[in-house]
Parts: sequence; C-alpha cells; structure tokens
Amino acid sequence: MPLDLYSFPPSPPCRSVLLVVRALGLDVNVKNVNILEGEHLTVEYIQMNPQHTIPTMDDDGFILWESRAIMGYLVDQYGTDDSLFPKQPKERALVNARLYFDAGTLYQRLAEYFIPVLFRGEKPNPDLWKRVEEAFGFLDKFLEGNKWVAGDKITIADYSIAVTTSNAEAFGLSVDDFSQVSRWYNNAKNSIDGFEEINQSGANTMRDMFHARTSADS
Repeated sequence: MPLDLYSFPPSPPCRSVLLVVRALGLDVNVKNVNILEGEHLTVEYIQMNPQHTIPTMDDDGFILWESRAIMGYLVDQYGTDDSLFPKQPKERALVNARLYFDAGTLYQRLAEYFIPVLFRGEKPNPDLWKRVEEAFGFLDKFLEGNKWVAGDKITIADYSIAVTTSNAEAFGLSVDDFSQVSRWYNNAKNSIDGFEEINQSGANTMRDMFHARTSADS
C-alpha cells in the first residue's frame, strides 16, 4: 500500500521530501494539511504527531516527522542504492553535517526572518536578514572545491539546502553574491528532477505571501 505524506504545498520541508519521493519513484498518497486553517491542530492529527508539524509520514503505521529524517528513511527503506544518502560512515557523516547545518543554521535563520512577517504580521528585521546572509557565506565556504554540499555526489543534503536557497531567493537573497552557492544552485536546479514543478511553485507562493504582507505594511 502507498505511504501517506501529510503535506502543505508552500512548505519548504514538505517540498524537500516530495523531491526525494520523485527521485525514488515512490507511490505516495499526499494528504494536504492547510496549516493556515488549523488543519494540523485537529485531535486526530495531534494524536498522530504531538508536535503537529508538517510533513508527517505514515508508512503502514510507522509515523515519522522532521523532513530530513523522512528523506533519509525513504532512501534507506526504498532506494535502489544509497547514492542519495550513503551508508559509508564518513560520507554519511558529512551528509548529516550539512543536513544539521540546514536545520540548525541556514533554514533556521531564514525561518527566524520570515515567520514573524508571514504569521505575525511583523515588519522584516534587517538584523535577522544579515544573519541569513552570513549563513549563506558559510555555505559558500563549504562549497569551495566541492561540486555538491557534501562532496562530489548529489545527496539529500543538496535537496534540502536547494529548497532553502529557493526560499531565501524568494525573500530577496541575491544568490549571485555568493559565487560558489550560485554555481552549485544552478547545478542543483538542473539536476534535481521536478525542481521547478514541485518546488518553485511553492517558493513563488511564499514570495507572494511575503510581498503581500510587506506591501500592506508600507
């Protein structure tokens, strides 16, 4: 039976998982959860995921949330090889390091910038944006001498960070200001199947929501 994925189209973490689903050719039953209307706060959803976050996966009763954990699980469980999430300890450690960097620094700083604007109607904080740009400076250094974020092969870390980058770009980041990021990002967009179809529409929605909020305040 197909696994269920509870998702919300504009959500960056959901889009990351859906790109990996596409890469693996999986049959997934996507159940859209409109968090703007509180559909993640129902009794049934909270029973399944007490954190009531998206995405959440139900693989025949195995419930998992946190997008990067889901991506790794899907490759381990259903991938025909381990290229997207290598099992060799040093290679996997580097992929994990980049995933943790995305979760704890790159995407985290971006979320600290845009969430108050989108969900609380606050004005954009330029100091928080400087922290976003600093994080992309870190990424630029990581990419020196590397084709992909974790070495010479594309992995789920590239999927996750490419989606984060698309959202930063939607909120005003000039990728061209970071030469290594620009080079890598162009490669990622051309190499990740469905990047425009699955990801970009969601990034555009986030951009439009952000601009609507900021325009209303000006």
